[in-house]
Amino acid sequence: MTHDERAATMVWNNGAIPVILRRGGGQPVRLRVPFSNDNRKWLKDGPRKKEPEWNKKDRYWELPSSRFNEIVKMVLDRYDQIYIIQPYREKEVCARACMEAEGFECQCSCMGANHGSSNQSGWFEVSETFAVRYGERILACRLLKKDETQPQD
Repeated sequence: MTHDERAATMVWNNGAIPVILRRGGGQPVRLRVPFSNDNRKWLKDGPRKKEPEWNKKDRYWELPSSRFNEIVKMVLDRYDQIYIIQPYREKEVCARACMEAEGFECQCSCMGANHGSSNQSGWFEVSETFAVRYGERILACRLLKKDETQPQD
């Protein structure tokens, strides 16, 4: 288990702050919130919304991914904070000019890591002046807190 996976697991199991896991690819989101007798009714929120599914074994709610933004707002309104766990791939931006450069001066976002390497493997070259490469997929965690400076509805 990587450091990122351990951190995501600790956040998922924290027990105090609500957590939503967005897995991507259209898969349902998973949500953990503190127990309340009205959680099912609250999460359904309206007559035409799909019934949330409770996973009794692993203790989380499963809801359609299309409701991700709505659910985050609902949780912030009710609990003032939420952890979001979601897939992330770091993007590097570089250019052929950097990879083929001579000398030590580098002015692109690779900060010299690819400078003069002539190694373009793994890079998708958009043009002679722009290439991108994505790192491995990891889980990123962030804590959102309700902005108390915004006027309330």
